[in-house]
Amino acid sequence: MDDNELDTSERIRAILSTLPEYPGIYQFFNDEGVIIYVGKAKNLKRRVSSYFNRIADHPKTRVLVRKVVDIQHIVVDTEEDALLLENNLIKKHQPRYNVLLKDDKTYPWIVVKNEPFPRVFQTRQLVRDGSSYFGPYTSGTMVRTLLDLFKQLYPLRTCNHALYSENIAAGKFKVCLEYHLGNCKGPCVGEYDVQSYSRNIESIRSILKGNVASVLKYMKGLMTDYADSFQFELAHDIKQKIAAIENFQSKSTIVNPKINDVDVLSIIDDDKSAYVNFLKVANGSIIQAHTVEYRKRLNETCDELFPMAIVELREQMGSRSPEIIVPFVPDVILKGVEFVVPKIGDKKKLLELSERNVIHYRLEKLRQQSIMKRETNEERIMSTLKKDLRLEKMPVHIECFDNSNIQGTHAVAACVVFKNGKPSKKDYRHFNVKTVEGPDDFASMREIIHRRYRRLLDEGSSLPQLIVIDGGKGQLGSAVQILNDLGIRDVAIIGIAKRLEEIFFPGDPVPLYLDKNSESLKIIQYLRNEAHRFGITFHRNKRSSDFLKSELDHIKGIGDSTVKKLLSSFQSIDDIRLADLTQLTQALGKSKAQLVYDYYHHPSS
Repeated sequence: MDDNELDTSERIRAILSTLPEYPGIYQFFNDEGVIIYVGKAKNLKRRVSSYFNRIADHPKTRVLVRKVVDIQHIVVDTEEDALLLENNLIKKHQPRYNVLLKDDKTYPWIVVKNEPFPRVFQTRQLVRDGSSYFGPYTSGTMVRTLLDLFKQLYPLRTCNHALYSENIAAGKFKVCLEYHLGNCKGPCVGEYDVQSYSRNIESIRSILKGNVASVLKYMKGLMTDYADSFQFELAHDIKQKIAAIENFQSKSTIVNPKINDVDVLSIIDDDKSAYVNFLKVANGSIIQAHTVEYRKRLNETCDELFPMAIVELREQMGSRSPEIIVPFVPDVILKGVEFVVPKIGDKKKLLELSERNVIHYRLEKLRQQSIMKRETNEERIMSTLKKDLRLEKMPVHIECFDNSNIQGTHAVAACVVFKNGKPSKKDYRHFNVKTVEGPDDFASMREIIHRRYRRLLDEGSSLPQLIVIDGGKGQLGSAVQILNDLGIRDVAIIGIAKRLEEIFFPGDPVPLYLDKNSESLKIIQYLRNEAHRFGITFHRNKRSSDFLKSELDHIKGIGDSTVKKLLSSFQSIDDIRLADLTQLTQALGKSKAQLVYDYYHHPSS
């Protein structure tokens, strides 16, 4: 042990010996003076000493301890204060070995401004000016829905005028377009009394707090009063507003309406992360819902993470609920808060709902990560292929061609298409070679390349970034000639020879040899093999069909239309040969059936 290590060890022992046995937080510093870990403790001396008096179970914890050169602590009054302070310090310093909250977004609030004739609108900034803030809402759709509901129910102002009584009395303002549209009753010119406006604001506050019942009770009484005084249009207007509120309430009520001002939290974890769901319930309605991921750094357990998550989420969501429903009682005491672990009833249903949400959130995260990983692999393969083949563009769309014939007969060709490194079978095409007689692979390749890309150009379809020709320099040269004739010069093209898997480039006599284990060669081989398989299958089917037709052509009195009927009714020559006269008659009619039957059963007649 060198002198520096000895000094550090002595300093740590000295710090440990003076730590108090009170609640608080501790901070570990490395040799650069950077905070690398923040923790909380009921008993600072016992908790911090535990790191250094025994060998840690987890490798990352052992690494952390080796890097600690200094320790600082802050004493607080309660565990709750320690949790809050720990949370704030982690947010501020983001130490390397603390759990990482994978949620750094800001969420919208709905604010009721502290001003004459208060405005109600969305904001992402909390200003301590006496205004009332409700939220935060993790769904922007919910915020817009609520604001639209308020606009439908209550004619509130949207201007930012200072509507003090003296300004209104002095006639400083004029009505705007919102007034003429009927969306505002003109408080700026004294046409909207303060009492009516205030009642509307209180109704909005009640709805935002989840207390819809009192608002409905007031509005139903008002509707009755209007109806009794024969003001039926006003009563109908109130009735529509009541329906809108009840519709909003019905979408959020999930349990007994008597459950009021309750938080519900649940947690699950895996090797890398913990996931925590938060539900805020008022009057049996969920008015807030949020799930977060905590990325583990030191193999923390649910028991260790849950208290931190409870304090974090309650602070983030602005909750002061006196009751928290949980799957197990966390190892923390919060002032004025009771933890409840329900066994039956509506509270148990709420907890199960929270647990379903957190499980779904984790599965969705894993699914998204799987998709991203798959996309990343595809991008990596394409990037490697681009580099190995010295291409200018990423080969997202590749087409490969192969010719098939037997001594110049039944000449066909196949084109297979790969997109993002995978077969796109709906884009596969096969071709009958029409203009070439005899075994001429070069001429066949020229015909197929011309037909394929002449058609794509005429249709305005997208061209591939790479064309692969199954063959050596001769077939490659034929394909390049046609592409030049068509004016296609920005598409890369290569040939692959079967014998040694050489890769040929236009105008380069020296082939490229890719490593046999490289992903690029495997993709090219996959293309070549798939084109060969597709072409051979088509070639085999064509030979079988042509053979069947050629034999049937020998039957006197049987023309093309009769041959087509036979081929559609019977699958092979053997099936036709074994068919009796009745079966043939059903397919062809009596006279034609007799000709076919006699050909196979009475060849001398």
